Amino acid sequence: MAAVNLGAWLCALLAAVAGVLPAADALGMNWGTQATHPLSPRIVVQMLKDNGIKKVKLFDADQGTLNALAGSDIEVMVAIPNNLLDLMNDKDNARDWVRHNVSRYHFDGGVNIKYVAVGNEPFLASYNGTFDKVTFPALQNIQNALNDAGFSEIKATVPLNADVYNSPANNQVPSAGRFRTDVAPLMTQMVQFLANNSAPFTVNIYPYLSLYLSEDFPVDFAFFDGLAKPLVDGVNTYTNVFDANFDTLVSALAAVGHGDLPIVIGEVGWPTDGDKHATNALAKRFYDGLLPRLAANTGTPLRPKQYMEVYLFGLLDEDVKSVAPGAFERHWGVLRFDGQPKFPMDLTGNGQNTMLVPAKGVQYLPKTWCVYNPNAEDKSKLVENVNYACTFADCTALGMGSSCYGMDVNGNASYAFNMYFQVQNQKDEACDFQALAVPTQTDPSTAACSFPIQIAAASSTSGGHRRARAGPLGAAALLVLLALVQLLMSH
Repeated sequence: MAAVNLGAWLCALLAAVAGVLPAADALGMNWGTQATHPLSPRIVVQMLKDNGIKKVKLFDADQGTLNALAGSDIEVMVAIPNNLLDLMNDKDNARDWVRHNVSRYHFDGGVNIKYVAVGNEPFLASYNGTFDKVTFPALQNIQNALNDAGFSEIKATVPLNADVYNSPANNQVPSAGRFRTDVAPLMTQMVQFLANNSAPFTVNIYPYLSLYLSEDFPVDFAFFDGLAKPLVDGVNTYTNVFDANFDTLVSALAAVGHGDLPIVIGEVGWPTDGDKHATNALAKRFYDGLLPRLAANTGTPLRPKQYMEVYLFGLLDEDVKSVAPGAFERHWGVLRFDGQPKFPMDLTGNGQNTMLVPAKGVQYLPKTWCVYNPNAEDKSKLVENVNYACTFADCTALGMGSSCYGMDVNGNASYAFNMYFQVQNQKDEACDFQALAVPTQTDPSTAACSFPIQIAAASSTSGGHRRARAGPLGAAALLVLLALVQLLMSH
């Protein structure tokens, strides 16, 4: 009897301890690398360890990244990009992928792979069904290949955008949640397969996007501080859109017979530039609400007091991400592109806000900037040259409501020229622009607008000079440029 009581006491103790685990134990980071000068994986892994981050979600299976994670014991979600899903419909290809990207790394003392992400938001409505027929077969083949290779503990999952479920227009409450009509049969099959393999449903939830996409959306409902008018759904009350969105998914899962399926939050976060609502202050407000909830295992009305596995989006800013959804896309990081923290935050959720530990060993290019030359004789081609600079470098901070918006013509041109100059590793010929630009050792930054110095090759994965990979301007960047052109023409 004493042994039984001791066992019960130990179980109770473990349950109590689990209830007060710091948020960092449930917290992961999305590590994106769409940057002209990505930090060295070795530097990033050390930074993750220094900040006690124990989970990381990747967007590919890059060899250098996985090698750097070896021996760190950080749990890893390794990924198969959407453009490879069709190949994974062949069982032999799926086995080869597992052999090269899982078996090669997942061993004692190697990489602690926990999940394989099969695609990334492949059922987005904007994709118009491009990946609908290839995603589920790829998921099946990858999980079966993992099982056959002796890695049944590694679960294949599909990170999905929250647009795969919704509530009907005439009853927009969480309890009415159902999967989107066009993918409902497919989602039902996928959910059943995940349940059969004890794999989680992975979803990306972005309260910021609710605010960005609708001028009528109540600002306070995007945050966790209880200031918003509540949404009442029967016996449940919702004071923030995250909980309402999450429980809409729970209802959609229940409607197909799997209301208890584990859910992983693959992405959640708040950007800090590129839009009037994308600021450090609002990002801090968002995380100051989210992280204590994770620490307390608060849960949602339909899943109260439940451990929630969450990956913040994201770790670092990425200066060549597509800006088609909005200029904010390049500013999701809780850290700048160079691994420097933006604002205080407490990953443990205990309310002790301090700056995150920055990246160590980062080397920079010389303290030289490229600015507009006020003595230029021919200024007729200024707009043309700013256009060129912003096509091959990131000018999203110049957009309306962004951190560098509101400077004069000289300041806007200088910012554009400097961003191109830095991306081009400060090459002499990158600061000319038909005699409209000159180099300077005087920092042109203002209180609101930072003119960055780029990372040197030794701190990045470039191994040498890299050219910008930004490519043609997306729709959002064109709007930035249009605003800049109008400002230039008005002077």
